[in-house]
Amino acid sequence: MTATTTTKIMPTEWRDFFALTKPRVMTLVVFTAICGLFAAPGSIHPVLGFTAVLAIAIGAGGSAVLNQWWEADLDAGMKRTKDRPLPGGRMRREDARDFGMFLSGTSLVLMGVAIGWLAAALLLAAIIYYAVIYTMWLKPRTPQNIVIGGGAGAFPPLIGWVAVTGELTAMPILLFAIIFMWTPPHFWALALFVKTDYANVGIPMMPVVRGEKSTRHQILAYTVLLAPIAIAPWAIGGTSWVYGSVSVVLSLLFFALAWPVGLRTRVEDDPMKQEVLLFKFSIAYLFVLFAALVADRVLFAQGIIGGGFFA
Repeated sequence: MTATTTTKIMPTEWRDFFALTKPRVMTLVVFTAICGLFAAPGSIHPVLGFTAVLAIAIGAGGSAVLNQWWEADLDAGMKRTKDRPLPGGRMRREDARDFGMFLSGTSLVLMGVAIGWLAAALLLAAIIYYAVIYTMWLKPRTPQNIVIGGGAGAFPPLIGWVAVTGELTAMPILLFAIIFMWTPPHFWALALFVKTDYANVGIPMMPVVRGEKSTRHQILAYTVLLAPIAIAPWAIGGTSWVYGSVSVVLSLLFFALAWPVGLRTRVEDDPMKQEVLLFKFSIAYLFVLFAALVADRVLFAQGIIGGGFFA
């Protein structure tokens, strides 16, 4: 019997529906989508650009709702998620499911009609990737769930770029790859200090299944692998030295923070300050990196700097 069936369902407010869309995660989704759109060569009418970002946001929200619909019982068993609308007994699971399907469908129609069906197809792939491949298949089965599932959050800048250009080229694929490789060290830094939650509900996150030592080593390894991919847009001539210098500095800082996390051993009553710092920095890292990409493009468009956006 599920947690939601044993708790009296309280009246649902609009805030609960909004909370199901994971607005904090949505912030990063919207930001990277906007960056992909602004960094792309060419131009798009402001109304269409807004529509593209809106469709991406709605689609991301829909997949987040479906994620929580499917995982309502698991969320009820974890400290950090037990007060969400479904485990908290403020909404029926069927309502969440229908809301998620409505948002997902609306986003696809909006993207397809207003922008184009290639962008809509990529948005559909993102929704299926997160709501089905990651949530229903990977997450409960393998400690590689975050590694493979990282693709779910990597679609927004790619879709934003395609919304402008109408085609897939090297640069948007690199933007996808950056977020894909960024996800493991970012998420595992968090998983290290909330691993008990995952262990309690049987989710095979890396720290639970492989242990902290292996997870720490992999955080360091993925940080090293991320660096050349983050620098690659500059290396292939897709950006100027502005983005290039920012990507190099950020990558060095990421490594400097990942190094002690990767090699240290937790002691009793450990506050895990290094892990918390790495997790927080990883969020700032992505925001600053993509902001630098947009700044590079704007400066190039104004003729202030040289360099090509041939991709």
